[in-house]
Amino acid sequence: MPQQIEPEADFARVPDGFERLWTPHRMAYIEAAKPEHDDDDACPFCAAQTRDDEHALIVHRGRTCFAILNLFPYNPGHLLICPNRHIPSYLDLTDEETLEFTALTKEAIRALTTASAPHGFNLGMNQGQVAGAGVAAHLHQHVVPRWAGDSNFLPIVGQTKALPVLLEDTRSRLADAWPQDEG
Repeated sequence: MPQQIEPEADFARVPDGFERLWTPHRMAYIEAAKPEHDDDDACPFCAAQTRDDEHALIVHRGRTCFAILNLFPYNPGHLLICPNRHIPSYLDLTDEETLEFTALTKEAIRALTTASAPHGFNLGMNQGQVAGAGVAAHLHQHVVPRWAGDSNFLPIVGQTKALPVLLEDTRSRLADAWPQDEG
């Protein structure tokens, strides 16, 4: 039965299973303006486009967007879908880029399914540095293949992620499995 709470109750003392560490002094840091790094020269996605596909880990190039392996993957085959243009927000995509961005996401799922038969996928974008984007200045969407049992104690206890396939081998398998244009 749920615990009855009196109207005068001190809500800070209602148990909910979480421990709290109150840090009001951090509001000064949170509210401070933070510069976004918007240097095209330092952008790994812009730099990758100037290299050959194999060395840059680019799996597929479209007209306005491309698919590239994540250099620090959560799982083997972790892809990023990026626009060619250096833009920070999904809202900055043109209609043409939006269509290809979505199409490449679908193609990535098809290629990963063909190449490695995952049991599911995580898809997502972190918009802005505060939302967790490692490269906030260049829009990218994560396509992460998942398998039953692909997580274990290593990331938590050992701060280590075991990846059973080399990036070069993953790139080759995905490039071979990428859906070919019909035209």
